[in-house]
Amino acid sequence: MIPFHTESPTLPKRFASVDELEAFLAAPGPALVADMAKVQGDLMILGVAGKMGPTLARLAKNATPGRRVVGVARFSDAAVRDRLERWGIETIACDLLDRVAIEALPDAPNVVFAAGHKFGASGNTPLTWAMNTWVPTLVAERFRAARIVAFSSGNVYPLTHIGEAAPGEASRVGPIGEYAQSCLGRERMFEYFSARHGTPGRIVRLNYAIDMRYGVLFDIAAKVHRGEPVDVTMGYVNVIWQGDANAQVLRCLAHCTAPSSVINCTGLEALSVRTLAAQLGERFGVNAKIAGREAETALLSDASEAARLFGPPTVPLETMLDWVADWIANDGPSLGKPTKFEVRDGTF
Repeated sequence: MIPFHTESPTLPKRFASVDELEAFLAAPGPALVADMAKVQGDLMILGVAGKMGPTLARLAKNATPGRRVVGVARFSDAAVRDRLERWGIETIACDLLDRVAIEALPDAPNVVFAAGHKFGASGNTPLTWAMNTWVPTLVAERFRAARIVAFSSGNVYPLTHIGEAAPGEASRVGPIGEYAQSCLGRERMFEYFSARHGTPGRIVRLNYAIDMRYGVLFDIAAKVHRGEPVDVTMGYVNVIWQGDANAQVLRCLAHCTAPSSVINCTGLEALSVRTLAAQLGERFGVNAKIAGREAETALLSDASEAARLFGPPTVPLETMLDWVADWIANDGPSLGKPTKFEVRDGTF
């Protein structure tokens, strides 16, 4: 067992199991409880079986135990459905590409749209566009009487020159590649139908959420631990603890606008990939191997508006580095879903 040095009295020093990790991810803070109390009625999460969906649903249920929380997905992995139901979340199996199936879903005054297609997007671009633009169209029409908070991606922004201000919500977009273009299409569909029907909403541009089992820090740490070189061409990144990201998404339900508006969700600092690799190497007792040189641009976002609205993220970088290093050093499981943060041409 390798010791690490997280010292905050309110944060655990490490996670000994997936159960401990998921319980912590689903522990609501008082600000989330207060904002959720302002929002009445059932909550439906579409695409609940993805990386963030299960703990998002559990967090919502824990924040308001008396609320009906419904998770919708295909549930190709029955274990995910079983776990959700043990947590008190109702589940509905549904193919979101099926218009008839979406029409048959029960009404809900609050909807979080967490469905989408990224991994393998370049190998099946029609499916990518269908999931990221057609499905939002169906959902925006079906739930036009609800509040809709929709996940999007910071990939809709162009690469930022290092040293210049990162894009904020009012900055121009410039998606690179079809995945990012389809994410912007998803936003436009929610914006159009929100304006048409007066649907309150928020569009959350997220990059990158950190869990022990995936994320930029996991990707870097795993390479450092295996003695593989870390490519630093994409020289800087933003990261945010997944629990903080999920809390912000849920709090957006109490801060919807009509028509729907964008909010960036990420950490407040531009972090050097080279420095992250070195810091993780120190925790493993090795020298990190580096490949490439930092490009003049990187994919970054300015999350100052989210910090103004919700306060800063609660889990600091040093703690996340300690956690992920401990997790990997002690053979914690991986979801097997690399972020591909190194990609600069939009090919996922």
